[in-house]
Amino acid sequence: MHLELDDETALVTASTSGLGKASATALAAEGANVVLCGRDEERLDAALDDVRKEAVGNVEGVSADITDPDDMAALVDATVEAFGGLDHLVLSAGGPPSGPFLDTDEGDWYDAYDLLVMSVVRAVKAAHPYLSESDAGTVTAITSTSVETPIEGLVLSNAVRRGVIGLIETLAVELAPEIRANAVLPGTFETPRIGSLVEQGVERGDYADYESGIEEWGVGIPEGRVGDPRELGDVVAFLASERASYVNGVSLPIDGGVLLE
Repeated sequence: MHLELDDETALVTASTSGLGKASATALAAEGANVVLCGRDEERLDAALDDVRKEAVGNVEGVSADITDPDDMAALVDATVEAFGGLDHLVLSAGGPPSGPFLDTDEGDWYDAYDLLVMSVVRAVKAAHPYLSESDAGTVTAITSTSVETPIEGLVLSNAVRRGVIGLIETLAVELAPEIRANAVLPGTFETPRIGSLVEQGVERGDYADYESGIEEWGVGIPEGRVGDPRELGDVVAFLASERASYVNGVSLPIDGGVLLE
């Protein structure tokens, strides 16, 4: 299915690795002009090289911290300057620190809120004038299945990410019909974070090798495996396209069926 994103422009936050990078890759492969962002310029340059290998559209990168209000405004401005407008905003962010409730202090809560919720607020406010002028404006937030079912040891993600869902559902009503707003809820994907955990397990002797470790992470998932990040990226690209023109206000699990259990 050709998604007809040619000549449209997408900005993907926190997109130097993992699911943000996979989303940027899928959008660029479908013909969109894409702007990546990240705090580390070396990682940003490496991500640009990777995404450009599959891109049909043009791909640019901007160094930015998604928790910095000035950086977020400058990021949107740089996107519009590079491509003349903005059609799609994809909101990705790294996860807050793990830990149980009693080991989490007040500062951790404020930091998590700034990272997960306020980054979305600032990005959407900065992008809104341009998205509303687009013929196909969309906002897609990458969250987690933890908004539906809490994950042990991730109290900050479990609690704070639910605020993103409430915001997306509100935007879906307030910004329609000019802009559609949706969220995707990833389960377990073979991201660098998961890869690092598996490698640590190999070093401890928990797994014979990396491949068997990844297989073990897939146990209990109805599909029988962890996801390829591109499988999520392709869904993000679909939600940005006119093929999904009647999809608005949805929180879509992409987890191999885990939430069904």
